[in-house]
Amino acid sequence: MTEKKVSDSFTTQVQVLMPEHINGQSRMFGGKIMEWIDVVAAVVARRHSGCEVTTACVDTLEFKAPAYVNSTLIIEGRMTWVGNTSMEVRVDAFTESLSGKRKQITKAYLVLVAIDEREQPVCVPRLALLSDEERAEFENGNIRARMRAERRKL
Repeated sequence: MTEKKVSDSFTTQVQVLMPEHINGQSRMFGGKIMEWIDVVAAVVARRHSGCEVTTACVDTLEFKAPAYVNSTLIIEGRMTWVGNTSMEVRVDAFTESLSGKRKQITKAYLVLVAIDEREQPVCVPRLALLSDEERAEFENGNIRARMRAERRKL
């Protein structure tokens, strides 16, 4: 099976927060950013695998800062680790000021599984690691994969 680079599936989504995205505390709904994170992760995984995918788990989702109405939101997803049929995707979200300065508001790791037309898992391409940062993410992904396997045993 072929290898694919992290850059082959890198995905960016841009949103402007509207009043319907805002909760009673005048901040963005956590569930809305979770929805957008899941969509970006799915696009990354589809681009990497060339298959339909399903979300298996949200391994980590950290809310680091709030976002408010009329904020420009940048959501970036990248492949961090692959197994046989599973893929781990990191998704970071930022607010972007009119000057272009970014502030991170969330960081998430999701696991998605490539599936065929019968919704059965299928093998995915290996991940070509081209930088020290990509290798470090992959090694940390190995650790998270082992921890997920341990949690499944409980």
